[in-house]
Amino acid sequence: MRRPLLAGAGLTLLLAAILAILWAAPLFTDWTARRDGLAELAAARIGRPVSLHGPVRLRLLPYPVVEAEGVTLGDAGDGLGFAASSLRLRVDGGALLLGRIAPREIAIVGAELRLPWPPADAASLPASLSALSAQLVDSRVIIGGVRLENVQARLTAGDATQGTRAEGRFAWGGLEWRFEAGIGRPGYDGYTPADLSLFMGNAAIAARGVLTPDGAVEGSVEASGPDLSALVPGPPGPFRARGRLTVAADLLAADDLTLDIGGSPARGALTLRLSPQPRLDAALLASRLDLDPWLAALRARPSALPLGLDLSAEAANFRGVALRRLRAAIFREGGAAGGRLTLSDVSAILPGGTSVELNGATAGDRLEAALRFSGADLRGTVEAVAPAISSSGGNWTAWLAPGRLRQGEGRARLVLEPGSIAVPELSATLDGTRISGAGVLRFGARPALGLGLTLDALDLEGWLRPGLDWPTASRLLGGIDANLRLATERARWRGAVLERASLDAALENGRLTLRRLAGALAGGDLSASGTALLGASPRLSDAVLDFSARDGRALLALLPGGWPDATRLAGQPITLRATGGGPPEALALQSSAELGEARLEANGTLDLPGRRATGNLTLRHPGAPRLLDDVLGLGGDGLAPWTGDGSLSLIAAGMAGPQGLSAERFDLVAGTLRAGGALALALDGPRPRLNGRIAAETVALPAAPWQGNDPIPFGALRAADAELVISIARLEPAGLPAARDLRARLRLKDGTLALDEVEAGLDPGTLRGSAALDATGDAPRLSAGLSLRGAGITGPLLGLPLDIMAGEADADLRLSATGSSPAALLGTLSGEISLSAHRGTLSGLDAAAAGRAAAAGDEAALRAALSAGETGFATLSLRAALAAGRATLAEGTATGEGVALSLRGEVDLARSALDLAAAEKPADPVPEVGIRLTGPAAAPRRVPDLAAWLRWRAER
Repeated sequence: MRRPLLAGAGLTLLLAAILAILWAAPLFTDWTARRDGLAELAAARIGRPVSLHGPVRLRLLPYPVVEAEGVTLGDAGDGLGFAASSLRLRVDGGALLLGRIAPREIAIVGAELRLPWPPADAASLPASLSALSAQLVDSRVIIGGVRLENVQARLTAGDATQGTRAEGRFAWGGLEWRFEAGIGRPGYDGYTPADLSLFMGNAAIAARGVLTPDGAVEGSVEASGPDLSALVPGPPGPFRARGRLTVAADLLAADDLTLDIGGSPARGALTLRLSPQPRLDAALLASRLDLDPWLAALRARPSALPLGLDLSAEAANFRGVALRRLRAAIFREGGAAGGRLTLSDVSAILPGGTSVELNGATAGDRLEAALRFSGADLRGTVEAVAPAISSSGGNWTAWLAPGRLRQGEGRARLVLEPGSIAVPELSATLDGTRISGAGVLRFGARPALGLGLTLDALDLEGWLRPGLDWPTASRLLGGIDANLRLATERARWRGAVLERASLDAALENGRLTLRRLAGALAGGDLSASGTALLGASPRLSDAVLDFSARDGRALLALLPGGWPDATRLAGQPITLRATGGGPPEALALQSSAELGEARLEANGTLDLPGRRATGNLTLRHPGAPRLLDDVLGLGGDGLAPWTGDGSLSLIAAGMAGPQGLSAERFDLVAGTLRAGGALALALDGPRPRLNGRIAAETVALPAAPWQGNDPIPFGALRAADAELVISIARLEPAGLPAARDLRARLRLKDGTLALDEVEAGLDPGTLRGSAALDATGDAPRLSAGLSLRGAGITGPLLGLPLDIMAGEADADLRLSATGSSPAALLGTLSGEISLSAHRGTLSGLDAAAAGRAAAAGDEAALRAALSAGETGFATLSLRAALAAGRATLAEGTATGEGVALSLRGEVDLARSALDLAAAEKPADPVPEVGIRLTGPAAAPRRVPDLAAWLRWRAER
């Protein structure tokens, strides 16, 4: 039993040893010496000359392979000579044990195969390849300028009636492709059938056609797949395409394509140019197109070739913005993701009807382009495009009035980068205003805007949306940062024109800084600066306003009303300065103004929400009469009796608001005039109303110009109402006794001025009365009533040739007049006057002396007594009636020791003429003697009335 087992084991070992020797023997064979034989075997199998230059090795596992390095495949008359890194021959193992090499399969490794192009130069290609039966491994195939990498392919050829087939895979454009290709045998007409099928994932491209004798290919092409973006830089989604295929010497074209992309029909064309440089061009015509996936694919998807894309669509969508009549030509350079994109002849109609044209190029994530735009509703365009530009969205026109940002056209250079839009150059016309400049907008949590603009003109009115309140405006401004520089030849606001205006401002973290606002306003230079903190309650700081001009008339003309435009004061040099800071409800201000020699200073607090102000005001001028003359135009000489020579100083403290103005106290010094009190001007009624009290120390009243014919502006009385309590310590009317402690209440209502409760003291005596001026009708009417009790007369009282010079008098006056000028008032004066005096003196004649001379018969002494002198009286009584400006003396008597004087006649006040007679009655039987005064009141003609006395003396 053991012997058979040992015999079997021995036999097995013997056979194994024999097989091992046979298997290992070829390994010790010098295969390099057999290169020529191997080359002949390979050439016979491949069908073209083969040369081997490198070492040759044998590998037995997993199957026998002879590998030779340094391979050159020669030209077989078709121009296809090429080199490879190695040649692998898979040989038959049994034949190898017998010492023979029987190739079963040949593989060319690491070859670089350049196929001739154009095809016209390879008309014999099918015949030459008919003998080629091999496998390409890790090789490269170059067709014109197209390089196919990592080629793994098997080439087989049939007999004389069959063509050549190839199948395998390659890498191109960063993708791995599978292919199947075949070239048939030429027909009798010289046309050769050809077909090509490409597969990439689940996508397939199939082309069929014929190779013409001149080297061109004509046929058809079909393509389909679940994802277009897997093949070309396009949108993801299923696609189908069918069209005509043409291959020429320098291009491969698929035109007349019928496309279905994601369920949307389209038409197009595809062209692959092979010379002078490879390039892929595509054209797409669609009724509707979504641009976002196309642009995203163009920027993110690598491409082996430069790509040109021509898009046309009646309707398109870009980042949610609806476009119409889109036309765009896009050229992509660079094979890597983010390659350079060139945009040319891009045009579209944006929402709002704005037409745009764009040409530009990208550099990485940067797009630089030239833009033209034109539209009649730019506001609608901005509102539609803003969400697409800014990730934060927002309504960029929320602060604008509805009529703004409508019509416009222009051109600009754009620079778009991630997170920003820059406009280095802008030239446009918006709403009729020409604009040029530059700007940049950076997006983020806090968008930042930078603008530098030059405008030919700027109308500031009507820009803000009606009803835009401060909290809303603050909220709109508080979410962005900005740097703004504006310049314009003319800026208009409410009739004011700021020429050569410039603005430099910044907004950062809710802080608004006005670095400088400057320009020429009303013939002067204006500048302003300051800072404001935004919020529900903003706060100003470092606010400064300066203005200076050689002539203030143009600036003052901007103020409402006609005053002081026509006065001399308006033509004086003017300087203004104001500074302040604080919250709106308590804004502290300090201001000063110089107008000619007048200087005004004011400081206080403004409540902007309540439109109220409180503070102090000081006005100074070196010459009070000159200032009043410049302000009122009354003439300095005429004002001097009122104020006297000296400076003017006005100090007041009060407040102002929508309801009116008030001065809690004021002190006025104008020459010798001293006054003070409190005033309040109410503006909340149908007319302004002035209330308060005025107290003055000494007031000198000049003589009234009763002969003047210039109209008095009584119409001004209808512009306001007033009620004032007036007190004057001493009133000095020209030509009349001074009054002390004058008290009166002045009322002005509905055009009627009334002076009531007039009361004053004389030295001695008292004065009471009232006066009213009714200016409501066509002709103003003046009425007055006055009573005088116990008044001491110390000088001429009536201003007539016969006048009361001294005494103690009581008087009552009731007067009325109608007219618009002093002369008219005097010419219509009517009423009555009564006067009684005691222990006084009458100037103009000596009645007692005249009586004695008449009794003595002394004519010379009589005439002398009647022509001059004074008459002392114990009592004097006068009563006159006035009508049409004439005073008729109805009663006039004077009595005293040796005096029995009677007075009669009339005085024409309007013409300053008189006709008076004074007669003295001596004791009986002496008749009356007297004198008659006629003519101008200033120099009347004195005619003694002695006829009765002369007859009496003659009869004696």
